[in-house]
Amino acid sequence: MSTSRTVICLLRNDLRLHDNELFHWAQRNAEYIVPLYCFDPRHYVGTYNYNLPKTGPFRLRFLLESIRDLRNTLLNKGSNLVVRRGKPEEVVADLIKQLGSVSSVAFHEEVTSEELNVEKKVKEVCAKMKVRVHTCWGSTLYHRDDLPFNHMSRLPDVYTQFRKAVEAQSRVRPVFPSPDKLNPLPSGLEEGAIPSAEDLQQTEAVNDPRSAFPCSGGESHALARLKHYFWDTDAVATYKETRNGLIGVDYSTKFAPWLAMGCISPRYIYDQIKQYESKRTANQSTYWVIFELLWRDYFKFVAVKYGNRMFQLKGLQDKSVPWKKDMKLFNAWKEGRTGVPFVDANMRELAMTGFMSNRGRQNVASFLTKDLGLDWRMGAEWFEYLLVDHDVCSNYGNWLYSAGIGNDPRENRKFNMIKQGLDYDGNGDYVRQWVPELQAVRGGDVHAPWTLSTAALSHAHVSLGDTYPTPIVIAPEWSRHANKKPTGMWPSPRGKKGPSHTPKQHRDRGIDFYFSKSKNL
Repeated sequence: MSTSRTVICLLRNDLRLHDNELFHWAQRNAEYIVPLYCFDPRHYVGTYNYNLPKTGPFRLRFLLESIRDLRNTLLNKGSNLVVRRGKPEEVVADLIKQLGSVSSVAFHEEVTSEELNVEKKVKEVCAKMKVRVHTCWGSTLYHRDDLPFNHMSRLPDVYTQFRKAVEAQSRVRPVFPSPDKLNPLPSGLEEGAIPSAEDLQQTEAVNDPRSAFPCSGGESHALARLKHYFWDTDAVATYKETRNGLIGVDYSTKFAPWLAMGCISPRYIYDQIKQYESKRTANQSTYWVIFELLWRDYFKFVAVKYGNRMFQLKGLQDKSVPWKKDMKLFNAWKEGRTGVPFVDANMRELAMTGFMSNRGRQNVASFLTKDLGLDWRMGAEWFEYLLVDHDVCSNYGNWLYSAGIGNDPRENRKFNMIKQGLDYDGNGDYVRQWVPELQAVRGGDVHAPWTLSTAALSHAHVSLGDTYPTPIVIAPEWSRHANKKPTGMWPSPRGKKGPSHTPKQHRDRGIDFYFSKSKNL
């Protein structure tokens, strides 16, 4: 082996320099550092059960932006990002041969089977080539080693028990500082071109001006978003009141896409919240951002505990449910043609932008699993394809939850689509934004067009079954709300927006799904 030591830092969902233990460790243990990103062909095939495309256009665009941003950051620190197309284990083997001076390969550990399989193969290659492997844990707010459970098998199956134990007995580790300079690449190493969507046989994403997430990928954009949301606008101080919004960029933090790719560290967000609380204000809203980060942690640790049961039909509870696999119903759901406007608006927003609010996600998941009775994995794989912020543990964990076979102590609860639409989109502005066929239906009437008179429909230029679908299902409990108008919000002058924040009487509804004893929300 050559006298100069080289460390390969294999990057995956950790596309940042700040609070990145890999770079911190490599700086101390090598003269040369090779930050490496591989476009793994396995990420661009079909999903496991329904062969939907695994990586959709919005997430791919966000990834390519994040890769370009990280390369610029590293260039400014005297380094570069080496990009290759190929399986990481094969690329790493080639680089070890080519460089001849590699002492270690370092990477952050992941928790689900496909990622663990890559880690296993990289370790096998390194063992064969007598190169050390160094691993870190860096994707969660609380470090895995600091959890107050002796073993992951002791992880509580109820979130509240997990949260209380962690908050009482664990601490969040300090962030790793960003290095001022990075040790360079070995001389003569090609940086490699960043592929286009076309190079990866994927379609290009199209911009939609209505998007609630018109943001770019990359660490610099993530840090700018945090600065905007915390320090420039103080929006974080009202997060608990606004987080159930549906229209606009600032009703929620929108950190999820950057968190999913590791462009921003949860510990950094926590650190900034603590600074904000000491300098500006500490309230339920600032705490609620930490509360949401803890949910993200929880689903990651649930995946460690349960392994592949996260992806199996019977879920964590090993429960047999007679799920249907009706492709006609599924296609209506995914294309936003169910005839239930609140569902259709959310599904169209997802298809057109790669984003959907948390409120929307809970509703469309409940509709698919409880109202249509379809295999929950159809929904999970459609989200995997389209969501710009797809995180395997949070996505599958939430779908199991919605299907009633995950971490949920209460059974048989479902969302009432009409009540939810009226609660959170009382004036119907959100529905009209994404379902223009119903543009001329005034106020809250837009949530149940099938209940309107022939004259009212004709006046609004709506022909059910022609210009807009008749509902593919009508749940009996909807009728209790279908003809009610939300108080104080209807009617409004044509074109006037309703409140962009959550109505006061519904501010805590975002947690109903997780904590309410009611079976019909």
